[in-house]
Amino acid sequence: MKIVQITDTHFSPEKRHFNGNWAPLLEWIEAQKPDLIVHTGDLTVDGADKADDITFSMDLMRQATAPMLIIPGNHDVGHLPGSSQPVNAERLSRWRSLAGEDRFVEDADGWRLVGINALLLGHEDDEEEAQFEWLRTAFETRNGRRLALFSHKPLFVDEPHEGDTGYWGVRPNQRKRIYDLMAAHDVPLFASGHLHWAWKGQFENTSLVWGPSAAFIIDTLEREMPGERLVGAVVHTIDGDQLTSEIVKVPGMTAHYIDDVIHEVYPQSAPKTDPNKDAAE
Repeated sequence: MKIVQITDTHFSPEKRHFNGNWAPLLEWIEAQKPDLIVHTGDLTVDGADKADDITFSMDLMRQATAPMLIIPGNHDVGHLPGSSQPVNAERLSRWRSLAGEDRFVEDADGWRLVGINALLLGHEDDEEEAQFEWLRTAFETRNGRRLALFSHKPLFVDEPHEGDTGYWGVRPNQRKRIYDLMAAHDVPLFASGHLHWAWKGQFENTSLVWGPSAAFIIDTLEREMPGERLVGAVVHTIDGDQLTSEIVKVPGMTAHYIDDVIHEVYPQSAPKTDPNKDAAE
């Protein structure tokens, strides 16, 4: 079984900066002839507040001939409490009505593929608790199947038991709950996106894969992280009880630098200038 993972496409009918990467990515996906495509979130530029971003992006996804499972990212449904766009009932309802469920379970070839809404983690509310109960049930009813877990956010950035990394990783309390579930079951893969870095690593018996963005890389706006900067996708191949993952730099795609266009695409995240400095110059 071949699974293509794509992530962080950041499509929009209004802010079209990264839309041009869809044609070469789709061409490559079709040439791979995957059995399944998994999109690990940030489908849109601003689906968290704009329904048109979701409907436009979903129309693009339907151009792929293989079945696709999609989980949301922070630009699709919002982020942590206190952020400029926190996850709330309105944002979740918008995603679920236009894109479908925000988590999935798919059984195939002796494996159970599970996708979670990582943006619920850290809210410590009823939605988060309901998802943990759902995840526990998904693991406990696997009936001997091996597990592959997909998420927008990675479990950690630098090391497995790090503190709270805020925007980038899963918070420590929620991370520990996932670790406990993984330790009790057979989880050979945890695959995620979000960081715009491509990396493969290991935690205990689980392979970790950060899928590269299909939209842009980050130059100096954020610190260096493990892995490499590239634009592309991941191919996960299942052969019996074995799973291998290959990070692929997809030909024909443009590795945009978000640093160059962040004032247009995500002005709320753009570095703030010093007005006194500007005046002096």
